[in-house]
Amino acid sequence: MNHKLPVVIAALCFAAASAANAEEQEEKSALRANFRRVALEMSSTEVRNAELYVDNPNSELSSDSKNMIKGVFDFVLEYEQPDWQWNNSLFMEYGRTKLKPVGEEDTTNEDADKILLSSDYNRKMWHLDFQNADAGPFAGVAYQTEFTKNNDAPRQQVARGQAGFKLFNGDVLKELYASAIGEYDFTYSGDEVTKSAYEIGLRAEKPISDQVKFQLEGYFRQYLSYSSYVETDLKYELSLTGRMDVKIYKQFSLAPYISYFQGKARGVDKEGSNFLIGLSFAYSDLFNL
Repeated sequence: MNHKLPVVIAALCFAAASAANAEEQEEKSALRANFRRVALEMSSTEVRNAELYVDNPNSELSSDSKNMIKGVFDFVLEYEQPDWQWNNSLFMEYGRTKLKPVGEEDTTNEDADKILLSSDYNRKMWHLDFQNADAGPFAGVAYQTEFTKNNDAPRQQVARGQAGFKLFNGDVLKELYASAIGEYDFTYSGDEVTKSAYEIGLRAEKPISDQVKFQLEGYFRQYLSYSSYVETDLKYELSLTGRMDVKIYKQFSLAPYISYFQGKARGVDKEGSNFLIGLSFAYSDLFNL
């Protein structure tokens, strides 16, 4: 018997196992450019108690009830490994309406204005049969601002850090998380505020057919403490958006949607809210890099 044969067989088995492991690592590891939504949205909005929030940096609470057109850009650069995932995202939206009443001066109103840069690290400690999802702790940082200031209010500028627990990459539940938040709000120069809060959020997608899927995303943030008093600071924020996404051509889709935002400032006795019903024309795609 050839004594070298077992050695050769062992070497071949090891090579095959290494190749399989490398293939598995390659499948689990990926750098992706995720264009979640590049959209033009047309909607009708109804705002309650806007007169109480006219000087608030949050445009969603101070705008008028009207028809509007808004642009949205939602992009995530995803880097995934077998035991962790790192996401870097840029979200931008802007909507502005110009009114030209007969015999009166032209007026403009900023309906939506947001720039959010964020980065978060997600640890895959468990893989759950429920939703076929990963779960584990996560931590992230973000910077939120605006393109332009709102009316007489200064331009919003907030640095935010958060840490908590997240379920992600599920079949339907793409994200479900709870976290503690620390904020440094330097919107008002010379009157910076450090805040603490907790936040619960979700993002879900449910396919209805090959061409139709329902999308839901939202969060609730409750502020717990402030380093100083600024009357326009919010006590809480609630944001919910639901869309029925219908593909019309390749990666382009039409989506009727509803959106609701509510918040209550420290200096007023009533909450403000913004309810939207609209139609979105959007592009979305996912590229492996």
